[in-house]
Amino acid sequence: MTPVLRPATLADADTLADIGQRSFAETFGHLYRPEDLAIFLESHRRAQWEAELADPGFIVAIAEIDGEAAGYAKLAPPKLPIAVREPAIELRQFYVLSGWQGSGLAARMMDWVIATARERGARDIHLSVFVDNHRARRFYERYGFERVGTYAFMVGGHEDEDDIMRLTLDG
Repeated sequence: MTPVLRPATLADADTLADIGQRSFAETFGHLYRPEDLAIFLESHRRAQWEAELADPGFIVAIAEIDGEAAGYAKLAPPKLPIAVREPAIELRQFYVLSGWQGSGLAARMMDWVIATARERGARDIHLSVFVDNHRARRFYERYGFERVGTYAFMVGGHEDEDDIMRLTLDG
């Protein structure tokens, strides 16, 4: 049961869409009206993934265990509403399917995120996390991420409060 992280390709678009939809719905689906959840999950469709995987600004690693997709991490240019020190990178999505949570996979993925950000010359990594997702916040804090702001994260017509967190890589 050794996790393998590899660069995602266009051939992975359906798998990434499935992981994104399943992971978000497993973790947060109970918080939203079905119509709001359905609108949000539209951002996890094959066409969206194909566009992002074709964009050189996006870097995606898919995690597999024994050949089974278990999660992914997506890095991209910053778009969160916060001033950044350039060059910077944003961890846009970090999803591990529930069956693999607590297995050490997330730590392996975060090591990849930090190493990749450094390879790209980023001074900082930014991410957002739902204020009530305490498990994820603790995970990010263990790596040195600090809260630097908040913003409204939309799930359909529902507004959530997310914390914006930053990990400084250059000092």
